[in-house]
Amino acid sequence: MAWALVSAIKDQLSYFITSEFTSIANVKGEVQKLESKFHTIQAMLNDAEKRQVKEEAVKLWLDKLKDVSYQMDDVLDEWNTAMIKAEIEKQQKDDEEKAETSAAKKRKVWPPISIPNLFQHRDIAHKIKELNEKLDEIDREGEMYKFVLTRDNEEVVERPRTTSFVDVSKILGRDKVRDDLVRILLGKGSEEEINPHVISLVGMGGIGKTALAQLAYNHHEVEAHFEKKVWVCVSDPLDLCRVAEAIVQAFGGSESNITELQNLLEKICELIKGRKIFLVFDDVWTEDFTSWEPFRLALQNSAPGSRIIVTTRKRRVAKMMESASMINLEVLSEEDCWSVFSKIAFCDKNFEVCKQLRDIGKKIAKKCKGLPLAAKTLGSLMRFKKSKEEWEMVLYSSMWEFKDVERGLFAPLLISYYDLPSPLKQCFSYCGVFPKDYVFSSDELAFMWMALGYIKPEANMEMEITARAYFVNLAIRSFFQDFVKGDDKITRCKMHDIVHDFAQLMPKNECFTINSDIGLGVNYKNARHLQLELLENTKFPESINSGKNIRTLILVNQGNDNLSNLFQHFRCLRTLTLNCKYLGMLKELPDAVENFIHLRYLKLIGYCGDGLPETICNLCNLQILNIKIQGKEILKLPQGMSKLINLRHLNLDFYSSWLNVKFPRGFGRLTSLRTLKFFNVNGKDDNERCKLGELRNLNHLEGTFQITGLGSEVDACEATNAQLKKKINLRTLSLSFDKWDGEEIIREKDALVLHALEPPPNLEYLSIRSYRGPTMFPNWMMSLTNLRILEISELSLEHLPPLGKLQYVESLTIGDMKRLKKVGVEFVGIEEFEREKDDTRITLFPNLRSLIFLNLEELEEWNGIGGEEEDQEEEDCVRFAIMPRLQHLRIWNCEKLKSLPNFLRTTPSLQNLELWLSPILEECCKRGTGEEWPKISHIPNIEIDKEFVQRDGREFYEEEFDEAEDKKKESDEDEVDKEEDDKELHDK
Repeated sequence: MAWALVSAIKDQLSYFITSEFTSIANVKGEVQKLESKFHTIQAMLNDAEKRQVKEEAVKLWLDKLKDVSYQMDDVLDEWNTAMIKAEIEKQQKDDEEKAETSAAKKRKVWPPISIPNLFQHRDIAHKIKELNEKLDEIDREGEMYKFVLTRDNEEVVERPRTTSFVDVSKILGRDKVRDDLVRILLGKGSEEEINPHVISLVGMGGIGKTALAQLAYNHHEVEAHFEKKVWVCVSDPLDLCRVAEAIVQAFGGSESNITELQNLLEKICELIKGRKIFLVFDDVWTEDFTSWEPFRLALQNSAPGSRIIVTTRKRRVAKMMESASMINLEVLSEEDCWSVFSKIAFCDKNFEVCKQLRDIGKKIAKKCKGLPLAAKTLGSLMRFKKSKEEWEMVLYSSMWEFKDVERGLFAPLLISYYDLPSPLKQCFSYCGVFPKDYVFSSDELAFMWMALGYIKPEANMEMEITARAYFVNLAIRSFFQDFVKGDDKITRCKMHDIVHDFAQLMPKNECFTINSDIGLGVNYKNARHLQLELLENTKFPESINSGKNIRTLILVNQGNDNLSNLFQHFRCLRTLTLNCKYLGMLKELPDAVENFIHLRYLKLIGYCGDGLPETICNLCNLQILNIKIQGKEILKLPQGMSKLINLRHLNLDFYSSWLNVKFPRGFGRLTSLRTLKFFNVNGKDDNERCKLGELRNLNHLEGTFQITGLGSEVDACEATNAQLKKKINLRTLSLSFDKWDGEEIIREKDALVLHALEPPPNLEYLSIRSYRGPTMFPNWMMSLTNLRILEISELSLEHLPPLGKLQYVESLTIGDMKRLKKVGVEFVGIEEFEREKDDTRITLFPNLRSLIFLNLEELEEWNGIGGEEEDQEEEDCVRFAIMPRLQHLRIWNCEKLKSLPNFLRTTPSLQNLELWLSPILEECCKRGTGEEWPKISHIPNIEIDKEFVQRDGREFYEEEFDEAEDKKKESDEDEVDKEEDDKELHDK
């Protein structure tokens, strides 16, 4: 960690020497001395960081070095911030001068540009001199330890060569134990029934207790056996209210604002009464019976057969919880441990390499001492080492000598940790600020790493992509687990308890997680990252104020304490998260937010204000602004927002379905933006309105984007100025032509605007809503060759556009069109000139797999192809293939629709048909007797009014009912036979 920090400072100093500051303040010599000393000290760091584990004096020396480095970073960032502000003011002055008339220019007296003044020069120069003196002392002290010097080589973070993750869940060597556990859960044992029936899994950390509990928790028979399953991470320190609240939320009581333990327990009693439940209390530490007793009494209210699994490292905990069954997990056998290790370590290697490394690998696996976590961690490390020499370096590493309470489990983690490049060491250690069992968002973690300066810049590479590569690198090395994936990437994950402990060990006294008043006696002078949870009626602790060097503050606030005190301290913050749990707690940000001049990341959860303070615009380093808005219909963004020139991600999320956000003029200057989920065109006055043309230069936008307010105030010229086609990284686009008067009208201008809003060619999802043009099929529609999903709703069209021409669309939704009465051949794209061709077969909607008609209240007819005569219909069916890949058809709330198109007869791929709130069509589709039944009888699954009439190609009701009755009859007969056998045995 120190190496990465010193390296970053050294790079900044090199740039600083060439800046105008060194000539103005006459400190060039001082800065050059600093750079030279950092260069010398950096050569000591590789040896120092390894020795700090065993030598406390070396660790103290490193702490001093890191403290000076952090201070130097703050000084350099302070100067850089002043320069950014000066540049912003200069740009504003230039813009205003251009807007003034020549006469006004002569009369106007401009204030001087506020470049860093003499006082700032002297202050920064003084700080540099002080730091130089401190570094002198650290340098002299370092000579005492006779560190092995290494050359100044830049550590490169290699891009992951693979993103595959090896699943070892099936080779844990726990088959018998798993089967025994499942048998107990299902009540197939001979144990006397106790309610609640507690089963304890006991064993040392990293031995696989949680993994075994997960195997049982997700077992298919267990899934079917219980009415409700709940998993709660208890961890240490024990928070009774949090555990109780987690249970209540799992049972659907999440809307309750109950915070008192007794009330929560009463709620649990109410929710579980008479229900057969399965709970897992993972990672229990407390041996205090009085803590467990209230839960035990509450859970007695569950139905007989309920089960509780407890995972713990302590046998005393299992006894305290009055366990009916106790399973002691032993270490894996050498064979099973080797199996876990080798499956990961050799997964990318050819046979010859595996043969060469096998013997060394078995020796390494033996050092894992049967611990699955150690085998998995080391296997992940060796996966990327190819040569025999690299494997021998791990086998004979001095790190194996490290002893700890977990019988050397930290040794494999240390070896893997020191194999990481320095930037990755920083990123991993930072995870220690989060509580155990925390669910990490991979994007959120990457943004925080960016804000803290952990991401080493790469030429021509987006910072976000590099940060993502860092995360994948750590994940492949097994520092994360329990992955949740979406869009072919990991979105969420967790960290094993032991790995979390290790993460906190490395930056000791830097990362703190505090629950209420626990741990408040600690000295936070050297703290850099802090997560603090304030419970109800808990004041903001004054002892935290000593942590003036804190760079990360994550505040989870459940009380009503005034947070203004927060904004007077912690002026070194890079990331700030305010999570206010209950409605109305975070009503506004104080103006003092501008004190956080170093801030890069700001996240507000549960924000209830109607705007943000103007002073937030002075945070010129801000990169990520993430606001979860609650309880307001309007959010007004500050007028000076254009000054946030480094803002890369603006994410405005809200609990309600609609939010009117007022964007300020000048918003288009935020050309660094990558994330902007939506943009709202509002207001009628051109002097106040943030026009659509503000989007013109925001060409880095990526992912999802929604534009609202495309009503009568927007014209084609303004739409053209938006230059959507240049935003090539957008994949999802929603266009909303919001109607302000609520009337069914036709706006000719909408057609011109839609035509001018040409989307980028790589678009995959397009939604058009509240469009009032008379027709809708702009020229650019056919050029969207990557378009897979199309949704159109609330349109004023009387006829659908020829959407059948869109060759690549796989999902189509058409909804809420009150003027649409008929769907005909124009919809599938059959035009008159195509009808005349008889020598080629034309496929329309060639890739469509899902079609939804929703809330088409006036729709009466849906015609396919062919004329009135039967011969014409057969001829057209030969010449045109319509929706040949259609699998799902859903028709909801189409009250007047009375027929289906004939081409459905020849759509063999159609698997599912859903009809709901469409009474006429439902009557016509009655099984066997309905007029439309012949068109749909071949569809395997047909659901009408939320009930199946055909499933898997057979009649559902009668056959399913008869089958159920037969099973019940057989069961009754078996029961009678059993009773007779028992009676006969008793008589004998």
